Amino acid sequence: MRACLLLCVPCIALSLFAQAPAKESFTYGVEWRLIRAGLAKVSLTPLNGGWQGDVHLESSGLVSKLYRVEDNYAVTIDEQLCARSIFMKALEGKRERETKVTFDRVNSKASYLERDLLANKTVLAKETDTAGCVVEWVSGMYKVRTTKLEPGQSGTIPMSDGKRFAHVKVEAQEREEVVTPLGKFKTIRYEVYMFDGALIPRKARAFIWLTDDAKKTPVQIRVRMQFLIGTINLLLEKEEH
Repeated sequence: MRACLLLCVPCIALSLFAQAPAKESFTYGVEWRLIRAGLAKVSLTPLNGGWQGDVHLESSGLVSKLYRVEDNYAVTIDEQLCARSIFMKALEGKRERETKVTFDRVNSKASYLERDLLANKTVLAKETDTAGCVVEWVSGMYKVRTTKLEPGQSGTIPMSDGKRFAHVKVEAQEREEVVTPLGKFKTIRYEVYMFDGALIPRKARAFIWLTDDAKKTPVQIRVRMQFLIGTINLLLEKEEH
């Protein structure tokens, strides 16, 4: 259950923003094993010649009683969609962690620092070799939504979470109709190959449904994990511009 909720953060962020809006936000209902598991909100705001992307994820209902999750993820992005820095604060059950990542575009490095706030100690500090310009979850799919891949086509994007770096494959698969609380949408289903050791060690498959139009609105996100963990699904409930 914990893995299901925590994996939402990158997958939600992997569905943002087709073009450079003044401000844009999406709210999703999170479902796990056919029950309401939480709420996720993502937003993009202009900042200092680039943008700031934010992801807020919180558990609810029975899931929250069993294992409370409240994660806040923020990234700064430059005008070329290269990641500048990440700050994440995660409250997960009895754990409270803070993570900071700085991307050095000149030296092609990422510096990662994760701290346990309750124990007041460093959990992990490392430096990772990257490409000169890399994207993280938010800026990564900002790029995907501008790529205009058609079913049967694929591409790669250089991505890093600070701990790892990979050229992640994105594949456009099928045209499908998706029903959400906001209505029916004609979409294209994309698979993002970021699991199985590419960027995340866990075995899983990640899918995103973008509207088949110029907006490329992310209306559904799904992470399909091993049977014992199950599938987590996010459906768009609110869109603001």
